[in-house]
Amino acid sequence: MSEENIYQEEHLKPKVVKEGIFVGSEALEKAPKIYGVPTGIEGLDDLFFIVESENGKIVKKPLGGIPAYAVFNITGVNDTGKSLMAEQFTVKQASEGHKVVFITVETPANFLASSLKLRATAMGLDFEKFEDNIIIIDAASHTTLRENIPDLLATLAYAIKTYKVKFTVIDSITGLFENKEMLARGVVRRIYNFLKKWYQTALLISQKRSGHEDLSAEAAGGYAVGHIVDGTMVLAKEIVDNQFKAKMYKKDVGEIVRLFRIDGCRMAGHDTRVHFMEITETGLVRILEPISSK
Repeated sequence: MSEENIYQEEHLKPKVVKEGIFVGSEALEKAPKIYGVPTGIEGLDDLFFIVESENGKIVKKPLGGIPAYAVFNITGVNDTGKSLMAEQFTVKQASEGHKVVFITVETPANFLASSLKLRATAMGLDFEKFEDNIIIIDAASHTTLRENIPDLLATLAYAIKTYKVKFTVIDSITGLFENKEMLARGVVRRIYNFLKKWYQTALLISQKRSGHEDLSAEAAGGYAVGHIVDGTMVLAKEIVDNQFKAKMYKKDVGEIVRLFRIDGCRMAGHDTRVHFMEITETGLVRILEPISSK
């Protein structure tokens, strides 16, 4: 066998990556303690819980928010409140003194800042007291950030290190693979792994294409986002256009019914029921009672 063939054979031989092996106890030592992160969205924080063993009995305890270090997907058709939820979460965490990175892919930074200020006002908060806790990465106005994932992640890493950020919001992740939905899984996986590496609690907004089932977790790019992230929240709206729906929802014909459900969460227990949801006149999302209670 020639020297070249020997080299090629050795080069192609599978290698054991010892750094990728963990004994269970070793992995557990590195696992962060899960706690609830308040979202600023009325009715949402009560839907997550953990179970613990006390005196030999399993006890369910409210988490009081989404689980820390979780990467969540929020999906729905247009005008269902996805961006409003992202903004409420951002304002809530910033008002409590935490640094939040908001990667805006749809709206230029100056317009997003105005929207965040409106959301803060609706929540009864003085935006000027914590506005500098929000770091905006404008991928909407900068093509390099929007279309080059390595550049975007390098910029995000700089922001996280510089400002000691623990919370990240991306609105929307769909815009990062727009017209390239075949690449969606690769894009989402890279971003997800990055966020987990930096111990971020994150919300990724994704858009549904027309024709998708309203309350399914499928969005643009198929199930790529939902399969990879730690949990998905689905928002939907339905027009009451017949008497059957009017009776089922106890609404008048012509009204719009907004619905919400949590489609899985691998880091904490959660309420699996479909809930009514509303967007108030001041532009705030509220999660209401489950439809089964009507």
